[in-house]
Amino acid sequence: MRLTVLAGPTAVGKGTVAAEVRRRYPEVWFSVSATTRAPRPGEIDGVHYFFVSDADFDAMVERGEMLEWAVVHGRAKYGTPRGPVEAALANGRLALLEIDLQGARQVRASMPQAHFVFLAPPSWEDLVERLVGRGTETAEERDRRLATARVELAAADEFDTTIVNDDVERAAEDLVSLMRSSPNGNEP
Repeated sequence: MRLTVLAGPTAVGKGTVAAEVRRRYPEVWFSVSATTRAPRPGEIDGVHYFFVSDADFDAMVERGEMLEWAVVHGRAKYGTPRGPVEAALANGRLALLEIDLQGARQVRASMPQAHFVFLAPPSWEDLVERLVGRGTETAEERDRRLATARVELAAADEFDTTIVNDDVERAAEDLVSLMRSSPNGNEP
């Protein structure tokens, strides 16, 4: 099976599109990332993320248990546990990773056959509005995330495909269509 990697700038709606895929396409397997950041309101350990300490995260990296990992926004560590991804692919599942740009680059290095999809905002102004409207970050954190987003937007050409997130349902449909584009979701 072929792994699909979804990445894009902060606040572009990766989580919203992924939630729509999860709701409409139960056959798609989702990786659960590990992170050292604190849970946001409503997030559940083991469902949204595996919330781990810095020491536990570092031990997972040292043991080679991460497919990719990075320090995001200059603060928290995020990573994809390798074992569940490999098991899903071995079991013939359509598998999706929703990760940041740094992680996508690491996955490309270790799994170049994956399909890399960039989720783009309709415009810069829309991205800023989404981040501010989310209301989950301080002004300092918003500024840091927007600086990161400018760098992330410039990397769109590194991806195989770009989907503009101007409509969540359509973006989710386009993503799953891409995942199914090869017979049975297999590599061509």
